[in-house]
Formats: sequence, C-alpha cells, structure tokens
Amino acid sequence: MQFQIDFIGAKGRFFSKYLDRIVTFRFMAPANYWDTSYTFPVLLMNDGQDFTAMKLEKTFSEAYASKAVRPFVYIGLECNESRIHEYGTASTADFKGRGGRALEYSKFVIEEFIPFLKKEFKVSTDKKDWVYCGMSLGGLSAFDIAYRNSNLFSKIGVFSGSFWWRKKAYVKKDVADRSRILLDVIKDGNAAPHLKFWLQTGTDDEKADRNQNGVIDSIDDTLDVIKELRARGYSYPGAIVYEEVLRGKHDLPTWANIFPKFVLWAFGKSLMTPAQGGLPRSSK
Repeated sequence: MQFQIDFIGAKGRFFSKYLDRIVTFRFMAPANYWDTSYTFPVLLMNDGQDFTAMKLEKTFSEAYASKAVRPFVYIGLECNESRIHEYGTASTADFKGRGGRALEYSKFVIEEFIPFLKKEFKVSTDKKDWVYCGMSLGGLSAFDIAYRNSNLFSKIGVFSGSFWWRKKAYVKKDVADRSRILLDVIKDGNAAPHLKFWLQTGTDDEKADRNQNGVIDSIDDTLDVIKELRARGYSYPGAIVYEEVLRGKHDLPTWANIFPKFVLWAFGKSLMTPAQGGLPRSSK
C-alpha cells in the first residue's frame, strides 16, 4: 500500500534551569525533513499552545506544498499559568510588576532552548534563517527578545502586540507618552540593519482610546513603535511591514486568517512588496 506523508509533527518537553520548569514545545517540519541534509530555516513562536486554534497545521501544510515558500520548520513554545510573568520586556517589569520573569524567559530562549535546537534538530545556524513571532503579550516578548539578540534572528512578527506595556500608569495629556517600555528598548538598543519587522493590528482590537485622538490604543501603540523604528533607520515600507486588518479583532481567528500572509513574508522565495505606501494615519 502506497501512502504519502504531508508533514512531520511532534511534541516535546524541555527542562529550563532558568524557569525551573518543564517547557512543552511543538515541532512541525516538511515531509522530507529526515531525508535531506538540508538545514531548515526556523519559525519560533510564543504561545505555541494556540497551534490548533489558529489552524496552523493547515497553514503550514499548504506552505510546504507551495513552490513560493522555502521549506522551514515551526517550533512553538507553550506557556503556562506564569505567562503574565514570563512574557514582557527583559529590561524591566511593567508598573504593576507583571513580566517580572521576562529576563529569565529571555535567557531560557537564548541560552538554553536555541542551543538545544541547533544541536538536536536539522536547523540553520545562520541568523538570516530565523524568525521569531508572537501574538499579544507573546508578540511583545518575541519582539523584545529578537531585537535585543539580533545576532540570532533576522525577522520579527507581532500580531496585536501588547505595546502598551509601560513603566508607569498613563497620565492624561501626556503627549510624548514615553512610559511605554518598548519605545526605549528600541531607542536604547543596538539597531541591527538586517532586521525586518511584520506588525499587525485589527481595527476592532479594542475600543479604548486613552488620549482621545480617534485612534484605538493598539493601533496608536503600533504606529508609535513604527515611528521609533524609523527613527533608528528602518524603512517603511521596506524593512517594516504593517498590516491593519479591517474589522480584525484581538483574537485567534483574526491572527489565523492573516498568518498565511505572514508566512509568505517570512519565508517567501521572492520579496513581497507591501501594499501600503505610507502610514495609514497619523499617530499623535
């Protein structure tokens, strides 16, 4: 009986000394993973427990079958009840003390897990082949880790990122609003010219508009991140791709629907040309 394997999938567990716990991860690769000497590019993702809800098996299977996409492996890191403490920015917790273990999570990813992957799996050791992504708070974490460790990554993907993460409570009429931690991570960090960014929001991500400028906070915060990146020399359009999804929500179905486009951007064999010609609106 003849049969065809569409992909290889597995789940594993890794004990982290930094986190003092077992981290579950999911692995998915093209069907020829075992039969080739090829080392694969990597899509590393936070919140890997959302693999099924985001229909990523279908997305990746279709990508593997596409001639427009380079073969790659997916590795999703699952979180647990400590998510609000382990995700965030490694430089500091937010003003409520959330993200207090983000530094340990960063060390786990950089010093423990990636070396493990490079030793045990057929993955590329070239930074140009590594992409790190995440959704919401997991997106903030992925951005922070990859930006600060640009020697290991080339692309960063963030879906409805929690860029509101701040070191002090918002004060009304604070026009500069520099308390958002990621802005200083970008400003004070080493801007690596090779980095590229995919940033996505939805017009229905939320309803909050703290500065009453007619733009919801999630979009405002993302546009300000883009402004900060541009100030460091990153081009838009170009190094930065921004996808604003009409009626998109802060939920798994929205991210699932846009994910195939992200995969094509991340691993497409030819460069995608962003549809946008400029920022869709002014942020402050």
